[in-house]
Amino acid sequence: MHTISTIILTYNEEKHIERCIKNALKFSESVYLVDSFSTDRTVEIAESLGAKVYQNKWENNHAIQFNWGLENLPITTEWVFRLDADEYLTESLIDEINSKILFLENEITGIVFERKMYFLDKLMTKGMIQMKMLRLFRNKHGICENRWMDEHIVLIKGKSILFDGYFVDHNLNPLGWWIDKHNNYATREAVELLNIQYNFISRDEDLEKVHLMSADAQSKRDKKKKYAEMPLFWRSLIYFIYRYIFKMGFLQGKEGFLWHFLQGWWYRTLVDAKVYEIKKNCGSDIIKIKNYIKKSYNIDL
Repeated sequence: MHTISTIILTYNEEKHIERCIKNALKFSESVYLVDSFSTDRTVEIAESLGAKVYQNKWENNHAIQFNWGLENLPITTEWVFRLDADEYLTESLIDEINSKILFLENEITGIVFERKMYFLDKLMTKGMIQMKMLRLFRNKHGICENRWMDEHIVLIKGKSILFDGYFVDHNLNPLGWWIDKHNNYATREAVELLNIQYNFISRDEDLEKVHLMSADAQSKRDKKKKYAEMPLFWRSLIYFIYRYIFKMGFLQGKEGFLWHFLQGWWYRTLVDAKVYEIKKNCGSDIIKIKNYIKKSYNIDL
């Protein structure tokens, strides 16, 4: 366990941070918080548990914040783990990491894990699309790609492997908080889907070519491109039916219905509504689209 530093991005996470840090200390030598000037007890709790807290202004972008941490934190361990404050690893995954990490070949520079979701305190096991994410990587061998939504850790060199265990996203905030969060996510996702169609966000293509995305992340990105080509509103309905009926989400009772309805249909329909709103006001004029997004949602593209 003395080869890993864990980085956690925080802002007012006093509900989650003790659980998260205690979990991270089971497989990490050091735990770092990149905090956006929390106004609750997040920093106090973190420091009392031995975590090292660094402050950096939030720029409305997870990738910028995480990459700032990679560049500025005094990390000396061989490996780095990215962990969100409302996430934690299962005991079986912690054992797997601690038993395997020292014996990996040098060409292995990234490790992918499955992430599972809790909703209303119930683990969602039916109707789910498998989420596999590269979260552990050799220091100086990975970076977070700069995207408005669906950003992934990508490798600068080497290759990734998949471990057997999984970690969980288990947020303790009320449903109203979840809805507000996904309203914000819907704006970002609308921007990403519009960009797939109109390509108005400039990115360094040469730089992206040298970054190695895990096979699972690339598969997810390819599926998103196909989804973007489907007709508005119909695609969210089809997605919900696929998850709730064909993937048997209905087997998880009221929590399962609410999860797949809200996250699989309502959220996706909200994304489409925002895409429709922007297109209705701007057509396909890229300048108008960027100005409208800036004026309406304070996102500077």
